[in-house]
Amino acid sequence: MRIFGVTGWKNSGKTGLVERLVTEITGRGLSVSTVKHAHHATDIDHPGRDSYRHRQAGAVQVLVASPVRWALMHELRGAPEPPLDDLLARLSPVDLVLIEGYKTATHPKIEAHRAESGQPLLAHDNPTIRAVASDTTPDAPVPVLPLDDTAAIAQFILAEVGL
Repeated sequence: MRIFGVTGWKNSGKTGLVERLVTEITGRGLSVSTVKHAHHATDIDHPGRDSYRHRQAGAVQVLVASPVRWALMHELRGAPEPPLDDLLARLSPVDLVLIEGYKTATHPKIEAHRAESGQPLLAHDNPTIRAVASDTTPDAPVPVLPLDDTAAIAQFILAEVGL
């Protein structure tokens, strides 16, 4: 399984870029999965649901299955967050995994950048960033691609991972 990341500061366009890349790359006949890192507690479940009640009762894992999807929730219950490699090992095989976030992880990445954020480029200090996708033309130590040119960004990523 090949992996490539999309990183950047908050409100830099990461999620929208990942969404567009998934559409573009799957449209080329490749299979794609995603991993999204959140810095805060996140919950995909809701109070009152049976699965929520199972977790509240103390279950370590709750698997919810239906005719259209299944989801596995794992409660850490005070244990440390697992490393990215451990999480990737849990995914079913696909052609490409796009990883949103994980700025300091060692996998190759493209940095999403918007001038209005006022944030400096991460690419100057992060050797894992292979390109910048920006709404401007910042001075960068790596290639700069237009943030809205999804096809060009997808082509760059696919070439980088050998697909």
